[in-house]
Amino acid sequence: MQNNIFSGLFVGQNLVSLKEVDSTNTFLKNILSNSKPVPDGTVIMAEHQFAGRGQRENTWHAEPGKNLTFSILLRPSFLSASQQFYLTCAVSMGIYDALHPLLRDSLKIKWPNDIYYGDNKLGGMLIENILQGTQIKSAIIGIGLNVNQQNFPDNAVNATSVRKILQKDYDLKNILAEICNHIEAYYLHLKAGRLEFVRDTYLNRLYRLNERHQFKSNGQVFEGVIKDVKESGLLLVEQDTGGQLYNLKEIEFVNT
Repeated sequence: MQNNIFSGLFVGQNLVSLKEVDSTNTFLKNILSNSKPVPDGTVIMAEHQFAGRGQRENTWHAEPGKNLTFSILLRPSFLSASQQFYLTCAVSMGIYDALHPLLRDSLKIKWPNDIYYGDNKLGGMLIENILQGTQIKSAIIGIGLNVNQQNFPDNAVNATSVRKILQKDYDLKNILAEICNHIEAYYLHLKAGRLEFVRDTYLNRLYRLNERHQFKSNGQVFEGVIKDVKESGLLLVEQDTGGQLYNLKEIEFVNT
C-alpha cells in the first residue's frame, strides 16, 4: 500500500493498519514465522494495542485511537550483535527529530530509549533483534508514543502527551510518516558506516547528560553525573568514587 506522506525509500511504504491487536511486535513476529515474504521497512500500526510491552517487562497503556502504537521491520544485517545499541540510537533519534519541530529543546532521550519532555515520558520503544550467527538478521521495533491522550492512569505518574503539552490535537498518520522518514535517514547513516555520527548525535540529546542527579542501584540511592553511553549501550555514571558502568536493569533514575 503506497502512501504519499511516506516520502522515504522503504520505511512505511508497506503500511498495515489494524483496529485491534495484542501487540504489534507479536503480530509482526507471527507474520515472519509464517515464512511469508515481508518487505523491509514494513510498518504495523494499531488503533488499539491491548497487551503492549515496554522495557523492564512493563506494560504500555494507550487510549485507543489517541496515540501511536506501531512496529517497524528492519533487516540490519550489516550490524553485528555487539553493535545493536547503534540501532537503538538511530530509532531514538528518528523519533526525536520528528517531534523536535513541535516540542523544541525540552525534548530529550532518556537512556536507553525513552522519549521525554522535561521530566515527563512521551513514549518509548522495545527492539527485539533476531540474530543469524553474529549478525542481526532482522529487528522488530515496537514504538509507543502519546499523542492526543489527555488523561492517564494513576500508575503512569510521569506520563504526558503532545496534546497535553501543546493543547492541540495532531494527525497520527502525519506524525507516523515523519517518524518513519527520520528513522530511515538515521538507519541509512548506519548502513553507510557512520556509526559514531549516530551515537554522538544521540549523546547530545541525552536526558540529564552532564547534570548531577540521584540514581538508585542495588537498593542504594546515590548522586552521580551521566558522562557517556558506551558502544555496548552501558551507561557511564561518574560518582565520587569514580566512573561506574550500568546496564538497564542495574540502575534507576530518581525523580526529585
